[in-house]
Amino acid sequence: MTELLSNREQKKEALKALLLRIHNGEDVNSLKEEFRAVLSSISPLEIPIIEQELVKEGVSAKDIAKMCDLHVELFREAVKGTDEVEEKELPEGHPLWVRYMENREILKDAEMLNLYARTLATTRDERMREEILGVLEEIVGNLRKVGFTHYNRDEMLTFPYIERRGLTAIATVLWTKHDEIRFMLKHLYGLLARRDEMPWEGFVERFKAKAGEASFALSDMVFRENNIYYPTLNALLSDGEWKAVRMQDDEIGYYKVNPPEWDPGEDVKPLQPWQINPELSAEELLSLPKEVQQALKGQPLEFDKGQLRRDGDLDLGTGFVSVEELKAIFEALPVDVTFIDKDDRVRFFSPGERIFTRTPSILGRPVQLCHPPKSVHIVNKILRAFKEGRKREATFWLRLGPKYVYIKYVPLFDRNGNYLGTLEITMDIGEYKRIEGEKRLLDWRD
Repeated sequence: MTELLSNREQKKEALKALLLRIHNGEDVNSLKEEFRAVLSSISPLEIPIIEQELVKEGVSAKDIAKMCDLHVELFREAVKGTDEVEEKELPEGHPLWVRYMENREILKDAEMLNLYARTLATTRDERMREEILGVLEEIVGNLRKVGFTHYNRDEMLTFPYIERRGLTAIATVLWTKHDEIRFMLKHLYGLLARRDEMPWEGFVERFKAKAGEASFALSDMVFRENNIYYPTLNALLSDGEWKAVRMQDDEIGYYKVNPPEWDPGEDVKPLQPWQINPELSAEELLSLPKEVQQALKGQPLEFDKGQLRRDGDLDLGTGFVSVEELKAIFEALPVDVTFIDKDDRVRFFSPGERIFTRTPSILGRPVQLCHPPKSVHIVNKILRAFKEGRKREATFWLRLGPKYVYIKYVPLFDRNGNYLGTLEITMDIGEYKRIEGEKRLLDWRD
């Protein structure tokens, strides 16, 4: 037993010496081989114990985090799996390459979450507790962004491609797991915020347990994605599909990755899910990971062959609707809109809910003649500011009997920046101002 403790003490001192060199500004990568030599002689069970001892001895939590990053990277190198093979085959900036890079960061942060939660539970020094709590707040705050970026991009951008091909079960399972992880991280964030409302021992034990669960769930999701889901996408999606995904990835955002540009070529046209042939060939089925093939055995795939665009549909840029559908949409909106063209003439007003009277007789009428003479000069000022590009909106609000009316004017421009006209948006916001608390989709009852 004495020999074992002595051996661990030697390893701890070796790690402490390396961490001191990091603290003094030496590059982490230049020390990788020395770290590898020390860490390779330590069992996975010893590492968190030694790290906790280092924290208790005053080693900076930030320096421990750097070692933790390296520990995860070295561990990852030691257990190379399918994801390593796939990742190396992908060009930098490819949407799948980006997802693998994000998973590296997620895995590191999940490891650090677990480490610091365990360390917090064994730390008695008040100053160190506060430092660790600060690091934990940062880690949990960052990890909550995974749901808004990494998970959200797959739910919105890649799930539709596999659902179109009939692989809906894969998307359903992953989305369910995503939501479980989101809830875990939200709960952890709440625990940290309410820590002063409960006894310290009760808080720290509860937090350690919940952090361990969240860390495991995050790591498990990384494994599922890297070894099952991403190889599935790699086998099925064409360059055109990936080009469409890459064009939309930026709109949602990334987790700790700033990807370089990637384009398979100008001759490759972006393909949205509704534009692909959803049927899978025998060759494509055989190219799927064995776990997916096993799950599909004996289950006929129901390909989604629905056509998005029908004869006579209007292309609105973000979708296709018939004229009748468009009329019904405007009638259902809880706002009324009026469009004034570039020549200041009224060209359209929405049906349905109205606050100010509109009749077909105003169509083609100069907007200045639709206002009382005393306010025409203000109308002209607003339109002039819009046309000259000096203003991007004009807003007003007033009470009309029981209604609290909000009015917003916005200029409209084409892709080349040419002025098209102005849209007036009007709504009664009274009932919205009275809303309190939350009512979620799952609260609905028929």
